[in-house]
Amino acid sequence: MAHIGKRLKNARQDLDFGKVYSLTEAIAIVKKAATAKFDETVEVSVMLGIDPTKQDQTVRGVVSLPNGTGKTCRVAVFAKDQKAEAAKEAGADVVGAEDLVDMIQKGNMPFDRCVATPDMMVMVGKVGKILGPKGLMPNPKLGTVTADVATAVRNIKGGQIEYRSEKGGIIHAGLGKVSFSDDAIAENVKAFIDAIIKAKPAGTKGAYMKKTMLSSTMGVGIVFALD
Repeated sequence: MAHIGKRLKNARQDLDFGKVYSLTEAIAIVKKAATAKFDETVEVSVMLGIDPTKQDQTVRGVVSLPNGTGKTCRVAVFAKDQKAEAAKEAGADVVGAEDLVDMIQKGNMPFDRCVATPDMMVMVGKVGKILGPKGLMPNPKLGTVTADVATAVRNIKGGQIEYRSEKGGIIHAGLGKVSFSDDAIAENVKAFIDAIIKAKPAGTKGAYMKKTMLSSTMGVGIVFALD
């Protein structure tokens, strides 16, 4: 049996694990239990009633959080000429073409998201086996293959996150920091849940949203439902 530390025991002792808390209650509990010596991330886990073995039931997309994530997201852009300049002006951290490919091939990837103009995708394909497993491959369905790289960069820097269901049909996401106000956290959670609901696959049968849980980086998970 896994050892449970004193801090986590204290966080668990007053909880009713058979109860579904309101989002307001869950946020208050999570913030109270976040006693680590750093600004913990507020995390949401959503268990979906999908068949993860079927490709057409993968739930994937992007959502712009109204209050951002509280983290600085580093963005790399594959672009040339005017598009490259536009990306730099929009705040991209790394912009390049052949030189960016070389950088990635050497294992130097100082970025968290990757954007590319359509004409650069042949070049991006050279490092697809490196970017793909890390979830960094640009994708037109996610808005990261686009001629408007400046808008893509600003969206990502402004708090847009990607989400994707895992093998168990669960989606995890960080939606802010415990230092955020309760209202800011609630707004981010509601925006995220709304995006997941809208992304429901057509072939899904039965209950789609089976369970939602809120936690902090080092905290216990609280089952909740939207207020």
